[in-house]
Amino acid sequence: MFFSFFLLFLFYPTCFQARRTPLETTTITTVDHHNSTWHEFENLLDTSKGSHVSGISEVKKYLQRFGYLKFSNTSSSDKFDNEFEVAVTRYQRKLGLTVTGNLDYETISQMTLPRCGMRDTLPPLKFHAIQHYNYFKGKPRWSRAIPTTLTYAFSPNYIVSNLKLSDIKVTFRQAFSRWSAVIPLNFTETEDYGFSDIKIGFYSGDHDDGEPFDGVLGVLAHGFSPESGKLHLDAAETWAVDFESEKSGVAIDLESVATHEIGHVLGLAHSFVKESVMYPSLKPREKKLDLKVDDIEGIQELYGSNPKFNMESLSQSDTSSSNNGVDSKIEQRLSRLSLIVAMLLIMFITFDA
Repeated sequence: MFFSFFLLFLFYPTCFQARRTPLETTTITTVDHHNSTWHEFENLLDTSKGSHVSGISEVKKYLQRFGYLKFSNTSSSDKFDNEFEVAVTRYQRKLGLTVTGNLDYETISQMTLPRCGMRDTLPPLKFHAIQHYNYFKGKPRWSRAIPTTLTYAFSPNYIVSNLKLSDIKVTFRQAFSRWSAVIPLNFTETEDYGFSDIKIGFYSGDHDDGEPFDGVLGVLAHGFSPESGKLHLDAAETWAVDFESEKSGVAIDLESVATHEIGHVLGLAHSFVKESVMYPSLKPREKKLDLKVDDIEGIQELYGSNPKFNMESLSQSDTSSSNNGVDSKIEQRLSRLSLIVAMLLIMFITFDA
């Protein structure tokens, strides 16, 4: 009997780690702004399959827009039907949320966050255990000889008044440099907007590209796949280059969004690693500037590596961010297996005695 308890003691630390896992999850909070595009989704908190609640049709439109739900005869219905439950489940799984199939707190919190206007659910070209980056259909890229230089310019007609153009230019220069540091592409600003490779502008509402903007804290921006070169930002947002001078609670960091949209312009679709630059959402007053391993591996598969870049130069937190979801699942499974083995050994020894 003493030997049985000794075996349990040996396996106990591994089992204990599995109990700590919930403390490592990230809590997502809702956007505290009643004029935000999707704030009314909060009225649907805790609705589940079989419910018929006013407003569900708007969530269906949201899921259709971002690629989780196909248009059907029930798309305008406020019924929480089977098709809608499947779409919610897909959304939860893709965004790294707890999969319940219900409009729970975590899911509603995620849906109300400001985000990129590009669709999420693009079919991956391949799969392996820790890859979360994706590409646009056909895996498009800028097809020029490597290394190469792409030019970019700012629209002379579509700009925002609350920021100096010089500050906007510095911000984008820094965002472009984050990508050029890891791939053999250079980016040069030009005044010739009409002939530039990448065209940047701030637009409001419907601006003739099929992707209308929706106002404060909804869709922040969108960048189209190569070689379109279109990078559009919503002029209705409170854009900030410095949170010290911009005190608004709904301010959006321009450099974070610029870095994300440049990723699209170069050919990356959304990543589902929450820490990555290419994750689809960004909270007000949040900064997400540094490329993570997932971002870097994705863009280097398209263009190769900058000869001066060394992956080992990344911090430990950067290199672990792409793996932590997989590692935690493996750890939990090993912990459960260890517990089962320990119990079986105890039972065997007890009966044998």
